[in-house]
Amino acid sequence: QVQLVESGGGLVQDGGSLRLSCVPSTSIHNFQYLGWYRQAPGKERTEVSSITAGGRTTYADAAKGRFTISVDWGENTMYLQMDRLKSEDTAVYTCFAQTPWETNWGQGTQVTVSS
Repeated sequence: QVQLVESGGGLVQDGGSLRLSCVPSTSIHNFQYLGWYRQAPGKERTEVSSITAGGRTTYADAAKGRFTISVDWGENTMYLQMDRLKSEDTAVYTCFAQTPWETNWGQGTQVTVSS
């Protein structure tokens, strides 16, 4: 069972920045598709951003222009840089990493933006 370990969440003021990290227990090169979801209290989980092994990225409308997803292949880590955070970004952020056979999930990290 592949484990994904997230870090970087926390409390930040409106307009601030955070960088989330996601480290798999195996080589990140094993995955064809990676990304981040988030779930706010009382709301459905939604995809925030994704990246393919080839480097193609996608962003939810709410994340465009403020969030940047990346993979450091040498550090075996996926990142989500979040800038100009807003109170509506408050949620549990969970990373995922997908192979042709399965999707692996992290445990989630809380991001709280205070206004």
